[in-house]
Amino acid sequence: MTITLFGATGMVGKYIVRKALAQGHTIKAFGRNVQSLIDADLRNTKLVAVKGYVFDEGDVYKAIQGSDMVISVLGGAFNGKDKSRSLGIKNIVAQMKRAQVKRIVALGGKGILLSENDELLLDLPDYPEEYLPVGKEHLQAYLYLKESDLDWTIIGAPNLVDEDGSGHYTTSSEYPPQPDNGFIRAGDLAEFMLKEATANNYLQQRVGISTVS
Repeated sequence: MTITLFGATGMVGKYIVRKALAQGHTIKAFGRNVQSLIDADLRNTKLVAVKGYVFDEGDVYKAIQGSDMVISVLGGAFNGKDKSRSLGIKNIVAQMKRAQVKRIVALGGKGILLSENDELLLDLPDYPEEYLPVGKEHLQAYLYLKESDLDWTIIGAPNLVDEDGSGHYTTSSEYPPQPDNGFIRAGDLAEFMLKEATANNYLQQRVGISTVS
């Protein structure tokens, strides 16, 4: 399978690259500084560095064209001012339609999930104020996906820990899973996103995820 990966040089992206290559996939790693991925450890004919800008329609279209699916783990400023997560996804959605690629698994934040009262976690009074700007960016990205006709899945991830996977995690549709320990190892998140890319267990759904041990 050929995967276009946005956010390849970020914390989760690096784990996705390594795990996808180990599974035999071809990865088209998109970004402005992706050459840094092509080092002695990752030199592989199935890893293609695609230099580009996520707001550029032509760059994104060329990266997606010919791929089987897209994974987005776009990052950006914590204050949300750069709009990389929201407008980046908007452009990715548009170029996927143009390239006739249907499947996307994207990374969002926990605030896009629902509470037990079916309110957005983002809208609850006790939602941390410092997370609101980036939470609203994730929400807008989710809405762009929801309004599309793509086969999308978006992960409402809690705090990320830069560790390889343990395999001990749980997932849930639309709501935070139980138990919810409030964090997920980046390696486990990468593993789940790659698995979901072909398992299609959560088509057109938000997904909660948490480490369980």
